[in-house]
Amino acid sequence: RSCETAEQTREWMEAIASFLGRHRPLLEAHVVNFFKDRLWEMVDADWMECLRREPVESLLMLPSGCVQDHWPSSLQEFILTARSLVLPREQKSPQSFLPNSRVASIGTVLAQGMNSKKKHEIEALSGIVDAIARSRGAKTVVDVGSGQGYLAQALSFEYQLAVIAIDASSHHASVTNTRAERIKKHYAAKCVEKQQFKVPRTVTCHVLSSDTLAAVTLDACQDDHGEHITETNNCNQSIPQIEQPNHSIPQLVLAGLHACGDLSVNMLRVFVSCEQVQALVSVGCCYNLLSEDTDTCPGFPISKAAKSSKLVLGKSIRDLACQSAERWRNLTKEMALQNFDIHAFRAAFQMVLEKYFPEVSRLSPSIGRQGKALRRQRLRKVMESHLAMGKADDLSYPNCKEQNMNTDGSLPTEPTAPKGAVECCSNELCTGDTYSTSAVVGSSISRVNVGPSDTNLDECCKLTLFKDFTISGLGRLGCGFVEDVNLLEIWKDVQHFTEFIGPFWCLRAALGPLVETYILLDRLLFLQEQGSAVEASLFPLFDPAMSPRNMALVAWKLTGDPLEPSHDMGMYKRLPSSSVPLSNKC
Repeated sequence: RSCETAEQTREWMEAIASFLGRHRPLLEAHVVNFFKDRLWEMVDADWMECLRREPVESLLMLPSGCVQDHWPSSLQEFILTARSLVLPREQKSPQSFLPNSRVASIGTVLAQGMNSKKKHEIEALSGIVDAIARSRGAKTVVDVGSGQGYLAQALSFEYQLAVIAIDASSHHASVTNTRAERIKKHYAAKCVEKQQFKVPRTVTCHVLSSDTLAAVTLDACQDDHGEHITETNNCNQSIPQIEQPNHSIPQLVLAGLHACGDLSVNMLRVFVSCEQVQALVSVGCCYNLLSEDTDTCPGFPISKAAKSSKLVLGKSIRDLACQSAERWRNLTKEMALQNFDIHAFRAAFQMVLEKYFPEVSRLSPSIGRQGKALRRQRLRKVMESHLAMGKADDLSYPNCKEQNMNTDGSLPTEPTAPKGAVECCSNELCTGDTYSTSAVVGSSISRVNVGPSDTNLDECCKLTLFKDFTISGLGRLGCGFVEDVNLLEIWKDVQHFTEFIGPFWCLRAALGPLVETYILLDRLLFLQEQGSAVEASLFPLFDPAMSPRNMALVAWKLTGDPLEPSHDMGMYKRLPSSSVPLSNKC
C-alpha cells in the first residue's frame, strides 16, 4: 500500500477502518474482565483451541504477522490481513530520506544521563531536524515537550542551531539549564578558536491548545534574532494567540520527540497556521492521552476524511495502539509467561472485587503501575542469584521452598512484567496509565498461607502470588482485607481458563500496530489535505525494537515547487512534479 497522495492515504485508512469494525469486540475487550465476562468465548473456538497448544514463542510472533501452516485458514487470514495494513516499521537511514543529512555521534558529555534508547533517538532525530532546518533556511528550532533538554542541547552544541525548549515542568527547565551550562563549558574548553556557544532558551508552559503553543512559540522568538541565553519564562494557557505575522520573528522548525497525546497534534495545527513555522519533525507517543469525541479541536481524529468516517476508537483501543510487535517478539519465554500471569492475577482480582466489593468494581478501578519498578528490581535479583548458581538460562519462578527461605518478612518473588509490550514515554505531559494490570506490593505485607499441601507446586506458587497481589490491590483501593474472602475458591474457578489469556492477549496485540497506523495516517492526511503548499512524509527513523514509537512525521512548506536534494547540506531545487524524490511514501 502507499500513502503518497491524499487519495491513497484515504483508501488505506478506509481499509483499516473496515477491518477494525469487523473485530470491534476484540478491540474493546479489557483484560481485567477476562474471567468475569468469559472473554475467550468471543473468539472463534477453533482459534483458541489451536493457540492454547502453541508454544509461547509462536504466540509472541502473532503481532509481527507470523502464522503456522497448521492453523485454521480463518486465523491465518486474520493475522496476515492485519499485518498487511500496518505501516512498515523497519528503520531506515536518515540519508535515504535526506541524502545530505549528517548524523553526529553524541559524545560522553552530551550523552550524560541518557540511556541507550534515548541516545539512539537523539542522534537520529537531531540529524534530521538539522537537515530540514537548513534546507528551509531556518536557524531556530522549537523543541516541544523538551523534557530534560536532550534534543535541544544536541541541536545547540552539535549543530549550532538556536533552540527554544518548551516544557510543562519547571524542574525539567532547571535541569535543562544546568546541563546546558555544564556542556557549554566543556565545548568552550575544547574549542581552539573563540566561539560563542548558544544554549537553549527554556520556556515553562502547560500547552493545552494549539493557540497557546503558537502564542508561546512566537512570543519566545519575537525580536530574539536567534541570540538565545539561559532563561526560563513562565506562561499560562490564557496567552492570546498572535494573529498578525511579525517579520522580526525568524523562520522556525517545530520538533518533538515523543510529545504526548494532543501535544503532537497541536504541533501540526501550529505548523499549518503559523507563517513563521516552515517545517515540522514530530515523533508522537501516548495515544491513550489523545482527546477524542470532543466538540472543539480533538486530538483524534484530525483529518477531514477521518472525521467523516465516524470511526470512534475510545481509550481502550487507543491504549492498544501503544503495543509494539517488535518488543513482543523480543521477549523471552519466561518473561512472556510472567506477563501473562500478571494479566491472570489482575483478571482474577476483578472477580474478588465483583464478589466482595461490587461498589468498588463498578468504578472500574485502576490499581496502578507502581509495582513495575519493584518487579524489575526483583527480576534483576533473581537473575543475579541464578548467575551465581550457574543457572543463567533458567529464569523461571523460584519454587515455593526457595520463596519460603525469606526470613526478613519480605514477599516471595513476584512475577515480573517486562518493559516489552507497552511503551510509554517519560514526557512530563504523560500522566496516563498504559499498564494498569500491576499492583503495588509492599515489603511489609506478611506471607499468606499457601493452602493444601497436595496442590501442584507451580500452581501453589501462583496461588501465593495471586494472594499477595490481591492483598496489595485491596490495600491500594482502601478496601482492607476480609478474612473470609475465599481466594482459593476463586483461583480454582479461573485456573483452567488461564491458558487462554496468552492467546487472547496476543490476538489483541496483533491489532495494536493497526490502530497506531490509522492514527498516524490520520495525521499525515491532515497535512496532505492542506494541498500542494505542504509536503509531508512518515519515516521510520528509529530501531523499532529499541524505540517502538519510531515513526517520524516530517513536513515542510513549499514556497515554490517540489524540492530536490542539492549538494549543499540538504538545500533543495525545483523539479518537475512527476519526479518528486521526497514524496509521502511510507
